Amino acid sequence: MPLRGIRGATTVPEDNRNLVLAATQELLTAMQSANNFVTEDIASILFTATPDLCSAFPAQAARLLGWDQVPLLSFQEIGVPEALPLCIRVLIHLNTELPQNKMKHI
Repeated sequence: MPLRGIRGATTVPEDNRNLVLAATQELLTAMQSANNFVTEDIASILFTATPDLCSAFPAQAARLLGWDQVPLLSFQEIGVPEALPLCIRVLIHLNTELPQNKMKHI
């Protein structure tokens, strides 16, 4: 079965643990809904956060959703001047027969 990538991103108004986790859960739920997959289809998920976010690991949001068998890893993005601040990005690696052009990015 082919492996496909689904991208998503969201921002929070400030570096706050509850806001980071809630925004990430909302993003993951939207990505799942738009692409109609089950967690067993997920090969892994990569999360990044801009350097101004350090109150929580975005990957913890997936665990709070019950995605406890999915390999997860969080990274800090490089501090590019004038980049979008307070941003969480997600890349889901999904096992699916659908072609890449059918993946809906959020």
